Amino acid sequence: MTVTVRPARAEDVAAIDALLRASFPAPDEANLVRDLCMEGDMVLTLIAEDEGTDTLAGAIVFSRMDVTVAGRQVPSVALAPLAVAAPYRRQGVAEALVRAGHDRLEAEGVVLSFVLGEPDYYGRFGYDAVVARNFSSPYAGEYFMALPLQGGLVPCGVREAAHHAPAFSRLGTQ
Repeated sequence: MTVTVRPARAEDVAAIDALLRASFPAPDEANLVRDLCMEGDMVLTLIAEDEGTDTLAGAIVFSRMDVTVAGRQVPSVALAPLAVAAPYRRQGVAEALVRAGHDRLEAEGVVLSFVLGEPDYYGRFGYDAVVARNFSSPYAGEYFMALPLQGGLVPCGVREAAHHAPAFSRLGTQ
Protein backbone atom coordinates (compact mmCIF):
# COMPACT_ATOMS: atom_id res chain seq x y z
CA MET A 1 0.00 0.00 0.00
CA THR A 2 1.28 3.42 -0.97
CA VAL A 3 -0.47 6.48 0.42
CA THR A 4 -0.09 9.97 -1.01
CA VAL A 5 -0.84 13.09 1.03
CA ARG A 6 -2.25 16.03 -0.88
CA PRO A 7 -4.44 19.10 -0.33
CA ALA A 8 -8.15 18.31 -0.34
CA ARG A 9 -10.17 19.36 -3.36
CA ALA A 10 -13.87 20.09 -3.82
CA GLU A 11 -14.48 16.57 -5.10
CA ASP A 12 -13.14 15.16 -1.80
CA VAL A 13 -15.78 16.81 0.41
CA ALA A 14 -18.29 13.94 0.41
CA ALA A 15 -15.60 11.33 1.12
CA ILE A 16 -14.16 13.43 3.97
CA ASP A 17 -17.63 13.84 5.48
CA ALA A 18 -18.24 10.07 5.24
CA LEU A 19 -14.84 9.34 6.82
CA LEU A 20 -15.54 11.67 9.75
CA ARG A 21 -19.00 10.20 10.32
CA ALA A 22 -17.54 6.67 10.28
CA SER A 23 -14.57 7.55 12.51
CA PHE A 24 -16.36 9.25 15.40
CA PRO A 25 -19.37 8.14 17.46
CA ALA A 26 -21.33 11.35 16.77
CA PRO A 27 -21.48 13.73 13.79
CA ASP A 28 -19.75 16.53 15.74
CA GLU A 29 -16.46 16.43 13.81
CA ALA A 30 -18.23 16.31 10.43
CA ASN A 31 -20.36 19.29 11.49
CA LEU A 32 -17.26 21.10 12.75
CA VAL A 33 -15.50 20.72 9.39
CA ARG A 34 -18.60 21.87 7.52
CA ASP A 35 -18.90 24.95 9.75
CA LEU A 36 -15.19 25.78 9.56
CA CYS A 37 -15.40 25.68 5.78
CA MET A 38 -18.65 27.68 5.55
CA GLU A 39 -17.36 30.33 7.96
CA GLY A 40 -13.99 30.75 6.22
CA ASP A 41 -11.89 29.53 9.16
CA MET A 42 -10.31 26.52 7.49
CA VAL A 43 -6.59 27.06 6.88
CA LEU A 44 -5.47 23.69 5.52
CA THR A 45 -7.14 20.36 4.79
CA LEU A 46 -5.04 17.44 3.64
CA ILE A 47 -6.07 13.95 2.67
CA ALA A 48 -4.19 10.68 2.46
CA GLU A 49 -5.17 8.68 -0.59
CA ASP A 50 -4.37 5.04 -1.33
CA GLU A 51 -2.61 5.21 -4.71
CA GLY A 52 -3.64 1.69 -5.66
CA THR A 53 -7.36 2.13 -5.11
CA ASP A 54 -7.87 5.93 -5.00
CA THR A 55 -9.53 5.32 -1.62
CA LEU A 56 -9.54 8.02 1.05
CA ALA A 57 -7.31 6.68 3.82
CA GLY A 58 -7.37 9.72 6.11
CA ALA A 59 -7.88 13.44 6.50
CA ILE A 60 -6.62 16.26 8.69
CA VAL A 61 -7.94 19.80 9.15
CA PHE A 62 -6.18 22.86 10.53
CA SER A 63 -8.26 25.95 11.30
CA ARG A 64 -7.57 29.55 12.19
CA MET A 65 -7.04 30.57 15.82
CA ASP A 66 -6.87 33.99 17.42
CA VAL A 67 -3.71 33.85 19.57
CA THR A 68 -1.95 36.72 21.30
CA VAL A 69 1.40 36.83 23.04
CA ALA A 70 2.61 40.08 24.65
CA GLY A 71 -0.19 41.99 22.94
CA ARG A 72 0.70 40.74 19.45
CA GLN A 73 -1.19 38.42 17.15
CA VAL A 74 0.68 35.17 16.57
CA PRO A 75 -0.22 33.19 13.42
CA SER A 76 -1.69 29.99 14.85
CA VAL A 77 -3.92 27.06 13.97
CA ALA A 78 -5.91 24.31 15.65
CA LEU A 79 -5.52 20.72 14.51
CA ALA A 80 -8.97 19.14 14.49
CA PRO A 81 -10.09 16.74 13.38
CA LEU A 82 -7.67 14.00 12.38
CA ALA A 83 -9.26 10.80 11.09
CA VAL A 84 -7.93 7.62 9.50
CA ALA A 85 -10.15 4.97 7.90
CA ALA A 86 -10.19 1.71 9.87
CA PRO A 87 -8.31 -0.42 7.27
CA TYR A 88 -5.44 2.11 7.25
CA ARG A 89 -4.92 2.57 10.99
CA ARG A 90 -1.56 1.77 12.60
CA GLN A 91 0.19 2.07 9.23
CA GLY A 92 1.64 5.58 9.54
CA VAL A 93 -1.19 7.42 7.79
CA ALA A 94 -1.91 9.77 10.71
CA GLU A 95 1.79 10.52 11.10
CA ALA A 96 2.11 11.29 7.38
CA LEU A 97 -0.87 13.66 7.55
CA VAL A 98 0.36 15.47 10.67
CA ARG A 99 3.93 15.83 9.39
CA ALA A 100 2.81 17.07 5.97
CA GLY A 101 0.47 19.56 7.64
CA HIS A 102 3.18 20.86 9.95
CA ASP A 103 5.63 21.23 7.06
CA ARG A 104 3.17 23.25 4.97
CA LEU A 105 2.08 25.43 7.88
CA GLU A 106 5.65 26.14 8.94
CA ALA A 107 6.50 27.15 5.36
CA GLU A 108 3.49 29.52 5.39
CA GLY A 109 4.72 31.23 8.57
CA VAL A 110 2.37 29.68 11.12
CA VAL A 111 4.01 29.93 14.55
CA LEU A 112 1.91 27.67 16.79
CA SER A 113 -0.33 24.67 16.24
CA PHE A 114 -2.74 23.76 19.04
CA VAL A 115 -4.61 20.52 19.63
CA LEU A 116 -7.11 19.30 22.16
CA GLY A 117 -6.52 15.59 22.56
CA GLU A 118 -4.87 12.65 24.23
CA PRO A 119 -1.38 13.68 25.45
CA ASP A 120 0.21 10.28 24.75
CA TYR A 121 -1.07 10.28 21.18
CA TYR A 122 -0.36 13.89 20.20
CA GLY A 123 2.81 14.04 22.27
CA ARG A 124 4.49 11.79 19.73
CA PHE A 125 4.09 14.62 17.19
CA GLY A 126 5.68 17.15 19.56
CA TYR A 127 2.53 18.65 21.10
CA ASP A 128 2.99 19.58 24.75
CA ALA A 129 0.65 21.00 27.39
CA VAL A 130 3.56 23.03 28.78
CA VAL A 131 3.66 25.10 25.58
CA ALA A 132 -0.09 25.81 25.83
CA ARG A 133 0.01 26.54 29.55
CA ASN A 134 -0.96 30.06 30.63
CA PHE A 135 -2.94 30.80 27.48
CA SER A 136 -6.49 31.89 28.27
CA SER A 137 -8.73 29.25 26.70
CA PRO A 138 -11.92 27.43 27.65
CA TYR A 139 -10.01 24.24 26.80
CA ALA A 140 -7.03 24.89 29.12
CA GLY A 141 -5.74 21.82 30.92
CA GLU A 142 -3.64 18.73 30.31
CA TYR A 143 -5.40 17.91 27.02
CA PHE A 144 -4.84 21.39 25.55
CA MET A 145 -1.43 21.27 23.89
CA ALA A 146 0.61 23.30 21.45
CA LEU A 147 3.55 22.80 19.13
CA PRO A 148 5.87 25.63 18.05
CA LEU A 149 6.42 25.29 14.29
CA GLN A 150 9.12 27.86 13.50
CA GLY A 151 12.20 25.88 14.46
CA GLY A 152 10.64 24.95 17.78
CA LEU A 153 10.78 28.51 19.07
CA VAL A 154 8.02 29.73 21.36
CA PRO A 155 7.22 33.45 21.09
CA CYS A 156 8.56 35.44 24.06
CA GLY A 157 6.23 37.35 26.32
CA VAL A 158 3.09 36.93 28.34
CA ARG A 159 0.81 34.31 26.86
CA GLU A 160 -2.63 35.82 26.59
CA ALA A 161 -5.53 34.50 24.51
CA ALA A 162 -5.80 31.30 22.50
CA HIS A 163 -9.26 31.29 20.94
CA HIS A 164 -10.50 28.67 18.51
CA ALA A 165 -12.75 29.50 15.57
CA PRO A 166 -16.41 30.01 16.60
CA ALA A 167 -17.42 26.61 15.17
CA PHE A 168 -15.64 24.89 18.07
CA SER A 169 -18.03 26.44 20.58
CA ARG A 170 -20.88 24.58 18.88
CA LEU A 171 -19.31 21.11 19.21
CA GLY A 172 -21.84 18.73 20.69
CA THR A 173 -24.75 21.13 20.34
CA GLN A 174 -25.91 20.42 16.78
